[in-house]
Amino acid sequence: MNDHQTNRNLVLAIGCLTTSALLFSVMGICIRYASHTVDNYTIVFFRNVVGLFLFLPFIFKQGTEFVKTEKLWMHTWRSIVGLAAMYGFFYAIAHLKLSNAMVFTYSSPIFIPLIAWLFLKEKITTSMLCAAALGFIGVFCVAKPDQGLLNWVSVVGIASSLLASIAFVTVRALTQTEPPERIVFYFCFIGSLLSIIPMFWVWRPYHLQELIFLISAGILANISQIFMSHAYRLAPAGQIAPVNYMAIIFAGIWGFLLWKEVPDFYSVIGFGFILLAIILCSPLTQKDKKWRFKR
Repeated sequence: MNDHQTNRNLVLAIGCLTTSALLFSVMGICIRYASHTVDNYTIVFFRNVVGLFLFLPFIFKQGTEFVKTEKLWMHTWRSIVGLAAMYGFFYAIAHLKLSNAMVFTYSSPIFIPLIAWLFLKEKITTSMLCAAALGFIGVFCVAKPDQGLLNWVSVVGIASSLLASIAFVTVRALTQTEPPERIVFYFCFIGSLLSIIPMFWVWRPYHLQELIFLISAGILANISQIFMSHAYRLAPAGQIAPVNYMAIIFAGIWGFLLWKEVPDFYSVIGFGFILLAIILCSPLTQKDKKWRFKR
């Protein structure tokens, strides 16, 4: 693949991941409203089971070919890790400002280059390291340790971020042989089977407004997943992962418009560092080939 095609794929990957982040932030709005009256187990279950219905047209059209895979164990691992991250993330959305919840969840790019290096043997450039470092500083500024970085909800959020980074890198590995739609389908299928278990204890009739938020969250999340899978098929995980930080920016905008959540001075500084991290993974800065760390 020549440099022109590589840069073109990188631009497309960044566009797909930005779209994924936007949709994911809107999903956060739906979850925030749903969490006022609906428990976390129900939200996670609906997020997964709605996805299964979205894939019915693919199954009817392609039959068994759509679900045929030789990577069932990897799909299962990705689903377990991703589901655990989802429980933590949705819990954080219900108990923190929307932008702060996104900060903890989308700090996963800090871990992704290292995990991709360890498990996929992807190279780490200086720009990737700088982007991860700047992103970490940005997360640190937004979270403000003196205001409860290490409280229980924040610990759950950070743990979900680490788990999400493992899931993202697994997605990257799966995209070598699996189409994005199949990856998302298995995540929804296995996630539904696992998340239905706690539903036996909390199931109840749901109001129309609750169902609207729950179904909308599921639709947005699964479309977001497809865009994310396309992005990781086009470019290495460590190279484009900082674009995920855009979800924090979007969440900050929604938080201000819907709940009058105004970021303070340190949060603004943090957003600035996050934007710098995104710029560092742009096609112009990725030409840096020096100081590569090989496994």
